[in-house]
Amino acid sequence: MEIVEFTAEHAEAFRLLNEAWISKDFALEAKDREVLGDPQGAIIAKGGKVFIALKDHHAVGCVALLKMSDGGYEVAKMTVAEEMRGLGLGRDLMQRCIDVGAADGAPRLYLETNSSLAPALALYRAMGFQQLARSDTAYLRADVFMERRYEL
Repeated sequence: MEIVEFTAEHAEAFRLLNEAWISKDFALEAKDREVLGDPQGAIIAKGGKVFIALKDHHAVGCVALLKMSDGGYEVAKMTVAEEMRGLGLGRDLMQRCIDVGAADGAPRLYLETNSSLAPALALYRAMGFQQLARSDTAYLRADVFMERRYEL
């Protein structure tokens, strides 16, 4: 298994992996369609990053870091294919985000999620994320807001 930086050849896998988990419990929203339809323009061109987890050259997980105005990153569109869950790949993807944020001098990582996603919440807490008060969001499904601050 390896985690690589996004290239154009990963665009369809990034979209399909995310559509699968979102559609399972939620509705795809306008912001989802914007980001998943053009990760190069919506994420990378704006200073963000996308990582793809590969197993035997097939995408089995992904995560995006959206550049925030305060210099931090929003962790978004993180998912692991159902058949690969429980193997630590989510932790590996999140560790990549933490390492990249640290290397880039980001003050924090931020994320929005849903309270029904217990395994994801447990992972975020285990990796040092703290819950924040509710804030404005483009996502109807988001009801949990978290951040992980870096010591500067």
